[in-house]
Amino acid sequence: MMELLSVNWNVDPAILHIGGFELRWYSLLFVSGFILGWYIMRSFFRRERIGENLLDPMLYMLLICTIVGARLGHVIFYQPDYYFGSLQGFLEIFMPWKGGLASHGGTIALLIGIWWYAKKYGPRNDFDFVWVLDHLVIPVSFAACFIRLGNLFNSEIYGGPTDLPWGFVFQRNGETVPCHPTQLYEAGTYLLLGLVLMALYWKKLDKMYRGTFVGIFLIVCFGSRFLIEFVKNDQVDFEADMLLNMGQILSIPFVLLGIGFLVYAFTKRLPAQAVHRK
Repeated sequence: MMELLSVNWNVDPAILHIGGFELRWYSLLFVSGFILGWYIMRSFFRRERIGENLLDPMLYMLLICTIVGARLGHVIFYQPDYYFGSLQGFLEIFMPWKGGLASHGGTIALLIGIWWYAKKYGPRNDFDFVWVLDHLVIPVSFAACFIRLGNLFNSEIYGGPTDLPWGFVFQRNGETVPCHPTQLYEAGTYLLLGLVLMALYWKKLDKMYRGTFVGIFLIVCFGSRFLIEFVKNDQVDFEADMLLNMGQILSIPFVLLGIGFLVYAFTKRLPAQAVHRK
């Protein structure tokens, strides 16, 4: 009998240990995504003559919204009984290092934070809410890729058994059969999405309508997430009795929102680049 091809995955999630401190791959990739995003946004601001002094408040807003939103998303959408059922659970809401971040929650918080940012800084600098979204989704695509690679190093959020040759045996979790490396499915999708959006920005910006970038991002990002969830293991027990899991249910509104942005783009036909007053 031919032995199935697979990858035996037993990587230590920590890069190094110093006493009680450990530096994890996930943390390094998470921070790297924000650093790369800052440099990408700086290139956009320079091209469209937006003051670079606005980059730092944007970075702080993104960090806070991502961490707080992703944590609350997990708490509310996936384990509300645990976190609101006891004092210990409630206190763990404020301990994101114990695990439990949901991308849908992070996205909702980011939309709120971006709205605030555009309201505060946009009127004096010739950009609006949709302009910020259009530009941010490009570095966000790469950051999302990094985060999913971090999940791979943590041996978490993977799929069910598979006989495909790229299956991963997650040995640190006691797995003995190859499973779908759904972290790589998502990471690859986000990387390709980021590259396509980046190419459109640098080659076709003068022909793009405002709202097109974010529309494409939401449809592809959450549409692919919806499909990949079919082979991903349930994150919490109650999903076993659901026709669609929580990740799929939460993805549907974002796909519809993406369609809405495309309708907005081709109805309003506003230029995607910042328009400066003369």
